[in-house]
Amino acid sequence: MSESQVRRIERGVLSSVSVEQLACVGAVVGLDVRIRAFPGPDPLLDAGQVALLGRLRRRIDPRLSFRTEVVLPIVGDQRAWDGLISGLKGASPRLPLDADTRLVDSQAQIRRLMVKLRDSGFESVLWVLADTRANREALAAGAATIRPDFPISARRALAALAAGEHPGGSSVVLI
Repeated sequence: MSESQVRRIERGVLSSVSVEQLACVGAVVGLDVRIRAFPGPDPLLDAGQVALLGRLRRRIDPRLSFRTEVVLPIVGDQRAWDGLISGLKGASPRLPLDADTRLVDSQAQIRRLMVKLRDSGFESVLWVLADTRANREALAAGAATIRPDFPISARRALAALAAGEHPGGSSVVLI
């Protein structure tokens, strides 16, 4: 492959690049190129997450306010909570939440959530995961590292939210 062709690939100016070309360029700099396929043609890239949030919404008290994509209150920070439940009785009137369709790296995902929690000023978070076999297995495998940060049981958290109350702490729920 010519040097100019490599430069065009690196700049992203080619209308098409073969998998072989990407693998060659990646190999030179010590990268493995991996290709993934996703079901389509859903035009909404985060359709799974939207569906997950919809399932949660049906489980909470309908009098509660439910907003999505709530940015952190830090100027210039582009992070956002996937949702924010407001109007709760109890420990706090608001509860931020993050929704993930797939639990891949629980330690990394928990670190991300805990940093966002710290930076946003909230004391607890609801981590909503899709109820899949893979997620149940991942939660079971990582229970010892997950439980300290999420001490409220899913059953207790969902019952509290259905009653319009704050769960009293952070929780992981499968829906």
